[in-house]
Amino acid sequence: MIKVFTAKNSVEAHIVKGMLEANDIPAYVEGEYLQGAIGELAAIDFAFVSVDDENELKARALVNEYETGSYSISV
Repeated sequence: MIKVFTAKNSVEAHIVKGMLEANDIPAYVEGEYLQGAIGELAAIDFAFVSVDDENELKARALVNEYETGSYSISV
């Protein structure tokens, strides 16, 4: 498993996971439950998205499109 995206929160992690899965890349959200143990500290950067090693390059390309705002859904 390779971490391809660190999310600001678990919602963003699931958005990226859904984007990857829509492009036939199985993805996994990890660390999202660590946010509950923080208490009053800012709960950011705990959730991340991982993919299998063989999907790393394609996933990183899609994440880059997401981060730069150039990702578009093709119908």
